[in-house]
Amino acid sequence: MDVFLSWLFSSEEQERYILDCMAYFMDFMAACTFVSLLFQNVPYGRYASSRYGFPVSVTFAWFIQELPSLLLPLCLVFWTSSSKTSLLPNQLLIAMFFCHYVQRTLIYPFLIRGGKATPFASFALAFVFCIYNGYMQARYLSHYAEYPADWVTHPRFITGSALWLIGWLVNIHSDHILRNLRKPGETGYKIPRGGMFEFVSGANFLGEITEWAGFALAGRSAHSAAFSVFTTVVLANRAVAHHKWYLAKFEDYPKSRKALIPFVF
Repeated sequence: MDVFLSWLFSSEEQERYILDCMAYFMDFMAACTFVSLLFQNVPYGRYASSRYGFPVSVTFAWFIQELPSLLLPLCLVFWTSSSKTSLLPNQLLIAMFFCHYVQRTLIYPFLIRGGKATPFASFALAFVFCIYNGYMQARYLSHYAEYPADWVTHPRFITGSALWLIGWLVNIHSDHILRNLRKPGETGYKIPRGGMFEFVSGANFLGEITEWAGFALAGRSAHSAAFSVFTTVVLANRAVAHHKWYLAKFEDYPKSRKALIPFVF
């Protein structure tokens, strides 16, 4: 892996510059995505469309598209001269990233019950994004990120880590609720109830947005911040779309429930 990186970049200074550019480009893509989502929902799940390519099995799509966010960071952490992985702040931040993607890659896809096939275009874009972001996050944290010796006791790190944990737990619990809405043999959509779904339609999205916002706060970098911004743009749009869809489909949908932010929005 070191040989490949040495071939790809002429120096560590060049690689660090490229990593920074990748973060700023992700911010740019977040802005472009925000505009495009004003006119079109992300085409997967209930918004899947044949216009975006042939259908891919939902389990296969989730497993393969998320896999680079697990395998690539593993290679970068364990098979390169990762000069910062001996430092506790870096270890904890890398562990947060791994924790999410172990669950998202090796557990979540195989718990899906039913689920619409994913259009190939959505699958391919997600796959490319996971390569891009997996490299950017893992390489920065394992080889370039520098934090004060007492960073893990800093209020910003503690607050960010707490937010990450809360968001991760909300995300997993909300996914569990969604998986168990229908009994074996049942079809169709139902109103999700319990947990944060009592307050918002996009409880699973709120969890993941909170998770990566906490990661960005604890990570204190352009790279983690860009990931958080991009995630928020995509998932906030999806939460709003779900909320409108639920209101249109179910006459008895709770009118006090908000789209994404409890009691607010």
